[in-house]
Amino acid sequence: MKKLFSLLIALVICATTYAQSEHLTFKGVPIDGSLREYIASMKKAGFTLINTEEDIATLQGDFAGYKNCKITVTTIKPMDLVNTINVAFPERDEWSELEEDYNLLKSMLQHKYGTPADCMEKFDMTSSYLDNSMKLTLLLMDKCTWYTTFYTPNGDIKLSIEYKAPEYFVQLSYYDRLNSNAVMQQAIDDL
Repeated sequence: MKKLFSLLIALVICATTYAQSEHLTFKGVPIDGSLREYIASMKKAGFTLINTEEDIATLQGDFAGYKNCKITVTTIKPMDLVNTINVAFPERDEWSELEEDYNLLKSMLQHKYGTPADCMEKFDMTSSYLDNSMKLTLLLMDKCTWYTTFYTPNGDIKLSIEYKAPEYFVQLSYYDRLNSNAVMQQAIDDL
């Protein structure tokens, strides 16, 4: 009887928590609201605004134990509704450093969200031996796919190794399900 009662209490707590936060969160802040509102929340969380352009804002700050991360907040243009957060971790010059960052963050995400829904870590190359410099070259040439995705009830989280000239970095992306669905519904309504 005690076990059943404990289980019921745990379910009520989970249901209450889920009902209170239907949006995916970033740094404890729901990914929701206008760009201006979200920037204000991120400033309160310790981030510094770098730039704002139409439907995108770039901030900088510390995240998950890393200094000077670049945070990109994206809204759904016609609605001014925040739906995506991208974190670019510090630039790295060596594949081994990128892979170390990626593996550490992947481990932390698995600890928090459980088993990934999807994971692809491969080079488009037949050679069995690839040194650090060749691995970076393959990333630059878009012949490297390195990502892990976690699905949550509130949205998706994707960890990846990226190259955007001239930088190599690990990126963590948060996609809010509720706001993305709102945009999809608006597009469907347009048809």
